[in-house]
Amino acid sequence: MFDKLEAAVRRFEEMGMLLTRPEIINDNEQYTKLSKEYSQMTPIVEKYKEYKDAVNSEKEARELLDAGGLDKDFKELVEEEFKEASKNIKTLSEELKILLLPKDPNDDKNVIVEIRAGAGGEESALFAGSLFRMYSMYAEKMRWNIEIINESETELGGYKEISFSIEGVGAYSRMKYESGVHRVQRVPDTETQGRIHTSTTTVAVLPEAEEVEFELDPKDLKIDTFRSSGAGGQHINKTSSAIRVTHLPTGMVVECQDERSQYKNKDKALRVLRSRLFEQAQREQDEAIASDRKSQVGTGDRSERIRTYNFPQGRVTDHRIGLTLYKIEQIMNGDIDELVDALITYYRAEMLKNEENN
Repeated sequence: MFDKLEAAVRRFEEMGMLLTRPEIINDNEQYTKLSKEYSQMTPIVEKYKEYKDAVNSEKEARELLDAGGLDKDFKELVEEEFKEASKNIKTLSEELKILLLPKDPNDDKNVIVEIRAGAGGEESALFAGSLFRMYSMYAEKMRWNIEIINESETELGGYKEISFSIEGVGAYSRMKYESGVHRVQRVPDTETQGRIHTSTTTVAVLPEAEEVEFELDPKDLKIDTFRSSGAGGQHINKTSSAIRVTHLPTGMVVECQDERSQYKNKDKALRVLRSRLFEQAQREQDEAIASDRKSQVGTGDRSERIRTYNFPQGRVTDHRIGLTLYKIEQIMNGDIDELVDALITYYRAEMLKNEENN
């Protein structure tokens, strides 16, 4: 660990010098790249300095105690300093281990979220709407920007599917834990006998790929236009502005009809397609490197149920970590930080285990 830390300090100092050079400052791309790396390494270097200060404090206190000849009050003070320094060394060492864990390269990316109704018919579509509302409120709380890309509404106000982008600092680092099957247990508004129904809704969270990261070949694309459709209302377009993009090599299809402009719909559809293909390529690469993906953060298997929302009991259970919270109303109103923080802690602990075993 300490070899890594010393190398990090040397690299940090080197970047500090590079960022003052005129040729770097005038090269916007290189300056931005170095500034980002410098910013990411700052917490590690600062924490390591705290660690070394604690080690020096412990050493000085130990030398004073070993030398002897201290009066009672001063000895007690030095012993207290020694204990405090020893405690800090242990705490800072654990914090440094976490900071040195491999960083998910997608954590700083914006995301595209796709919510689809699953088993349960209309009730599943209504819950898709509830999840969209939950994520919208969470995004607002985090001061992220949210933009609907495509939606397919039902007559009762739910969604067969809805896709939207979230732009903001750390969006993927926190939203990635939402990928998977969400199960709801509640009494639907349409239920006359008060029976509890169980439905499922699927959530996919994709890191948004930039054009430079995943370039689409126009020859691989089939683009069709059609008229927007939906549950009705004046907002539905009468012109053929909706876009359907088919990626011929994979057969992947993306539709977008949220905007009145054909060009805006095309742009949004290509953003989604690029991100889906980017995520697929990453997944295939990860699986080729290691069949066991338990150490990977935020790539949740969509075939597995990750969370249950039980309305009669007022509880939400995350099955990945066995956490149950009896605050369903707050969670459905976008207060999901406690769930996300617990998942981050769990996966960091798993990654630490894997690092120590390797």
